[in-house]
Amino acid sequence: MGALSDAKKAYRLLKRALASRTAVQRVRRRLSEREPYPTDHFKVAVYFADGAVNMYQMRQWYRPLADLATRWPVVVLSRQATGTEKLLDEASPPVAFVPKIRDLERFIATQDIRVVLYVNQNTRNFQMFRYGRRWHVFINHGESDKMYMTTNQYKAYDYALVAGQAARDRLSRTLWDYDVDRRTIEIGRPQADHYSGTLPYAPDDRTVVLYAPTWEGDRPSAHYGSIATHGETLVTRLLATGAHRVIYRPHPRSGVIDEAYGAAHRRILAAISAANAADPSAQHIYDHGPELGWQLTAADVAVVDISAMVYDRLAAGKPLMITRPTDERASIDTNGYLADCEWLTADAAADIVAEVERVRGDEAAIARLRMWVQHYFGDTTQGVATEKFHAAIDELMQEWEKWQAHEVGAIREDEDDDDEEADDEEV
Repeated sequence: MGALSDAKKAYRLLKRALASRTAVQRVRRRLSEREPYPTDHFKVAVYFADGAVNMYQMRQWYRPLADLATRWPVVVLSRQATGTEKLLDEASPPVAFVPKIRDLERFIATQDIRVVLYVNQNTRNFQMFRYGRRWHVFINHGESDKMYMTTNQYKAYDYALVAGQAARDRLSRTLWDYDVDRRTIEIGRPQADHYSGTLPYAPDDRTVVLYAPTWEGDRPSAHYGSIATHGETLVTRLLATGAHRVIYRPHPRSGVIDEAYGAAHRRILAAISAANAADPSAQHIYDHGPELGWQLTAADVAVVDISAMVYDRLAAGKPLMITRPTDERASIDTNGYLADCEWLTADAAADIVAEVERVRGDEAAIARLRMWVQHYFGDTTQGVATEKFHAAIDELMQEWEKWQAHEVGAIREDEDDDDEEADDEEV
């Protein structure tokens, strides 16, 4: 039995290696057909060491980065072939495929990269940290109160661009000897200035409910996913009313670890399909596209797990409920919005119709929501976050210039000292 298991594992590894090699060849072939990038052109790089499964972390930055590129040319340093293929297919900034360290070194040697941005905490980020004389800046892929947002890995970056005061408070409470005032810069949520997509249904008098669960998590402290505990029940109840439209947007990694979680996800899909077949005017949506924006603004109420989706919706300033994890080991930061939010327990999922109506009409809850929006994102007026993002990069570029000038001056002083010593020797 052990030998058979080992053989299957070896086969899977071989299959994966062959698929990876084929993907690398495809990417290199595609890039070889393009004109080479000009020397010393790019000033900002986005380092992305993940494959296709984590593309959601990059997609939400496409439009803010495109806007930034009008001031400072931007390139994505992509380390994996599957992720690179997606970047090439989508509306990403220009891409440099650098799977090996020597590829990375060759490329950055040809460019004037002064700021490197990171959208996640991939361990391979450490391979980029070796290159000094540029700022390494964590921009993340969303705002939330998950434990991920207070990892000690923040200290590895020169700076972090954070959404607002809530992020600074969170880091101050958790990290030892971390200078929050100096090393964090508030930018709000520039993605909210670029919400995109068109409604895939014709609006009517139905109440629209967005259900956006996260994946099951890879450890007990991160067991935030609700598909198997809340999701089937609440979706079934909403589909049955005839008065609601469900937008189901699960995390792309749902079911990758727990097969039972994946099975619950598939049953929800089947229920949505059956409801649409029974009543085509219902137009329930299974949303798994790359566009994020229309869902957040179109929904009358959102039901989300503890994840960045809480804060994506919070930035929209409209009613939402958070699913309460059933695993007591799940880490919940109750110092921020989660201490004052509208929780939906697994038992209450059966009463989702009444819960939806309650949060829509609760004026006190709506007032609390507005207060938390300000705390997490600051001024959410259209365009303000983009201005803050640009200003932050401008500030880093100015700091780069200062350090560069300081270094050049130090080199000249050393050269002058060498000249004086040579003169003394001649005398």
